[in-house]
Amino acid sequence: MKKYIAPGFALLFASALFVDPAMAQLISPIDNPAEIGNATQQEASLRAMVLKFVNFFLYFLGLIATVFVIYGGFLYITSQGDDGNVEKAKKILTFAAIGILIILISFALINTLLTAGISQQALT
Repeated sequence: MKKYIAPGFALLFASALFVDPAMAQLISPIDNPAEIGNATQQEASLRAMVLKFVNFFLYFLGLIATVFVIYGGFLYITSQGDDGNVEKAKKILTFAAIGILIILISFALINTLLTAGISQQALT
C-alpha cells in the first residue's frame, strides 16, 4: 500500500501543472444567474445545492450503517456462543448504532442550519 502513495501524489501534483488557469475559474465574466439556473435545472441557490448533496451523502452513510447492523446481527446469531465472534458482533453493532446516531444528529443539524435562509419553493 505504501509503495503506491508517493507515485499517486506525484501524479496528482503533475496533473495540476497541466490545468489551464482560465478553465479553473468557477464563474467566468460571461456567466449570469439565468445561465447558471438553466445549467443546474433552475437550482440557483448554492445552499439548496449543498443541502441536496449533503442529504444524499448522509442517506448513503445511513444505508452503509444499516448494512453493518445487519452484518453484526448475522455474526451475533451465527456465533454459536463463541466468545470471539460474540465480542466482534457486539463491537460492530455498537459502532453501527453510534454511527446511525451521529448521522441522524448531523442530518437534523445540517437541515436546520441550511434551510434557515432558503424559501420552501427553492427546496422542491
